[in-house]
Amino acid sequence: QVQLVESGGGLVQPGGSLRLSCTASGSGLRVAIMAWYRQAPGKQRELVASISSSGDTNYADYVKGRFTITGDSAKNTVSLQMNSLKPEDTAVYFCNAFRRSPLSIYWGQGTQVTVSS
Repeated sequence: QVQLVESGGGLVQPGGSLRLSCTASGSGLRVAIMAWYRQAPGKQRELVASISSSGDTNYADYVKGRFTITGDSAKNTVSLQMNSLKPEDTAVYFCNAFRRSPLSIYWGQGTQVTVSS
């Protein structure tokens, strides 16, 4: 059974920083892509950033230059460093893992990030 465990959410003032971390565990698990999504109240879940096992990264336009995704494919871990946070970054952030064989997608339970003064 595959599990994704997230940590690092919380309350931060505008302009502040937070770091989210996620570890995927499971027997024989080899993850091809890990990503962070977020979902604000009343909105659809959206991709924030992703990183492949080869280190290729992808970012949503609204976080470019502020957020950095890093990962360790050998350990199935991913982190999201969030700087210059804005109130509109407030959302539940979900860790996501994509495995090619067998084709599977896994989600973490979500961690709340609140940006408010």
